[in-house]
Amino acid sequence: MIDKQQERMERYLRLNIFPTTFCPGCGCGSILNAFIHALDDLDIPPEEVVTVTGIGCSSWIPSPYFKGDVLHTTHGRSIAFATGVKIVKPDMRVVVFGGDGDLIGIGGNHLIHAARRNIDLTVFLVNNFVYGMTGGQVSPTTPYNIQTTTTPYGNVENPFSIAEVIASSGASYVARWTTYHIFQLVRAMKEALQKKGFSFIEIISQCPMNYGRAVKLRSGPKLLKLFREKSINIKEVENLTEEETRDKFIVGTLVNRDKEEFTERLRDAIRRAEER
Repeated sequence: MIDKQQERMERYLRLNIFPTTFCPGCGCGSILNAFIHALDDLDIPPEEVVTVTGIGCSSWIPSPYFKGDVLHTTHGRSIAFATGVKIVKPDMRVVVFGGDGDLIGIGGNHLIHAARRNIDLTVFLVNNFVYGMTGGQVSPTTPYNIQTTTTPYGNVENPFSIAEVIASSGASYVARWTTYHIFQLVRAMKEALQKKGFSFIEIISQCPMNYGRAVKLRSGPKLLKLFREKSINIKEVENLTEEETRDKFIVGTLVNRDKEEFTERLRDAIRRAEER
């Protein structure tokens, strides 16, 4: 087992620059580990993958550690860059990593329309409920009444349910898991990587330094325990009342459907235009 893990890490990671710069207890390292497990299980070599990131803690998951090509782009614009890569290099697997502030806050417009167009991208949104890298400011997923550095008297806004938003926008595959559900997350990543069309996983992840400070849970294990206690599988939701699911994490696969993909339609339109 140790030899297999070492082989996997050497295949996909630049081990000479380890350890990572993630804060103690951060979930981003677990997500990186899950990602390379998924690639290795599917036998996808790093040279066939392009990862694209914006700005934020989760953007450092592939950059600079992943051996494949990595585009570290501007805040909120990773989906736009990734779309360009997919159009020009349709045979590459294009994977986007971003946080809740990066992808649904600053880049929400790009995210929703990429799902609507059903572009063949795999998007992993790491939701730690705050703008973690810049000091713990309120984000579109911060729960109601939580105190952050920019909401010292409590957040007065209602948070996005991101996975549901993307599912209703037209994505082919949508799931939500937490960093506590690591084996389920690896399985979902494998499903997302193999799905044609827009694939999206919301990964609820611990941030002890900023969100942990806001909710007085300043360690990774304490936040993982919270994820375990508050998670409900989506298969059980239909038998529960709204009150019973309030403030809970609904985990599982929300959508898995087959649809026409955007870049194939685009190439077909170009071909028809050239024939004329």
